[in-house]
Amino acid sequence: MDKASLLDFRFATSTIRDAVHPISGAAADYDPLLELVGDARVVLLGEASHGTREFYRERARITRRLVEEKQFSAIAVEADWPDAYRVNRWVRWAGNDRIAIDALGDFRRFPRWMWRNREVLDFVEWLHAFNERRPAPGRVGFYGLDLYSLFGSIEAVIGFLDQVDPEAAQRARYRYSCFEDFGEDSQAYGYAAEFGLTTSCEDHAVQQLLELQGQGARLAQEDGALEDGFFYAEQNARLVKNAEKYYRTMFRGRISSWNLRDRHMAETLEALLGHLDRQRGGSKIVVWEHNSHIGDARATAMGAGGEWNVGQLSREQWGDDAVLIGFSTYEGTVTAASDWDGPATRKWVRPALAGSWENMFHQVGEPGFLLPLRGQPAQEALDEMKLERAIGVIYRPETERVSHYFEAHLPTQFDAVVHLDQTTAVEPLDRTAGWDTGEPPETYPTGL
Repeated sequence: MDKASLLDFRFATSTIRDAVHPISGAAADYDPLLELVGDARVVLLGEASHGTREFYRERARITRRLVEEKQFSAIAVEADWPDAYRVNRWVRWAGNDRIAIDALGDFRRFPRWMWRNREVLDFVEWLHAFNERRPAPGRVGFYGLDLYSLFGSIEAVIGFLDQVDPEAAQRARYRYSCFEDFGEDSQAYGYAAEFGLTTSCEDHAVQQLLELQGQGARLAQEDGALEDGFFYAEQNARLVKNAEKYYRTMFRGRISSWNLRDRHMAETLEALLGHLDRQRGGSKIVVWEHNSHIGDARATAMGAGGEWNVGQLSREQWGDDAVLIGFSTYEGTVTAASDWDGPATRKWVRPALAGSWENMFHQVGEPGFLLPLRGQPAQEALDEMKLERAIGVIYRPETERVSHYFEAHLPTQFDAVVHLDQTTAVEPLDRTAGWDTGEPPETYPTGL
C-alpha cells in the first residue's frame, strides 16, 4: 500500500471508528437503526453467509424490535413459499403442528440448516408466543419468497383446490401432469425442456395461474374467509410458472436465472404487502436474505455484469421506504458444504483479505458494531470500491478470492452495516458427525 493509499485507509478507518455504535447485547444496541427505519415499509436484513449463528441471532433481535415497536406485519425469508407457510400457520396459531420443530419439518431440501437451525427455532417460538396475545387478524406472519419448490407448489395448488373446488383440482392435475415424467427432478425437466428433448410445460403453468387468479378474485368476493387460502394457492401457482422458467433458463447462464429468481422474490414481496394491506392496512415486512440479494446490485460488480436483485428492485419500488441492512464478519467458523447437496460441515472462515471492507472493519477494533450510512459522514468517507466477501451454502477457502469476493461500493449498496468481527457456525437441528467434528484449521491452505 503506497503512502497516499495508507493515508486514505487511516482516514476511512478513523471515520468509521467515530461513526459506529458498538453492539454489546444491550436493549438499546439498535436504537440508531430503528431511528433510520422510521416509517419505512420494508426492512431488508442481510447476511454474509447462510451459516453464521450471529447473523441469525442479530437479525432476530432487530426483527423483534421492529415487530414490537414499529408494528411490522410479517417476516419474509429466502425460503420456498410452501415450506415457510407451514411455519406461518404455526406462528399464527392456525396450524396442526404441536411444537416449533415440527413446524419446520417441511424444510427438507438442501440446505436444510438455513432454516432448520437453533436460532430460527428460537425465533419462531418467540413469534408464536408473541402472537398468542394478539387477535387473529393482527398476528405476525412468516413467509417464503424463493422459487425452488416446483413440485411442492404443484402439490399445494392441487391440495387446496381439492378442498374448495374438486373440478378445478382435476383441471390442475391435468395441466401439471406435464411434469410427471421427471419425478421431482426440477433440473432434469429444465434441461430436457430447454434443449427440446421434451415439450415445455410453460403454457400449462400459465393457464393454471390465470384460472386460479380469476377464480380467487370471484370466490373471495363471495366468501371473504377464502381470500387467505386463495392467496396462498395463487402464490404457489405463480411459483410453479416462474420455477418452470427458472429451471429452463439455468442452462442459458447465471445472469438470466439469477434475474428471474430475484424478480420472482421481489414480486412475491410486493404481492404479500398488497395482500396484508387488504386484510389490515398499513402493512410492513422484514426480509431475511443473503447480502447478495438485499444489497443494491447497482453498487456491485453484479450490477455491472447485468444482474439485478431484490434490494435494487425494492429501492426502485419503494425508495427510502426500503431500508437495506448488510452484515459482515472478519473470521470465525461457518456451517457450509463443499459442494452442492453435500453434507453440512463446520468450517473455519479465513481472516478477510487485505483491501476488503471486512478487513477495514476489523481495524476499527470493536468486536461488533452498527454503522449507519444513509445521510451520515461515513457515507462520503467510504466513497470507493472494495472487495466484499460472500459465503453462500458452499464455502471453498482454497479458491476464496475467486469464489467468495466481489467488488462493492458499500455506502450505496446498504443503508447501514452490522459488523461482527468473530463469528461462529450456526447449529443445525439435524446435526451430523461431520458437523460435530468440523474441519480442522490446518486443512486450509496458507496461500492463494
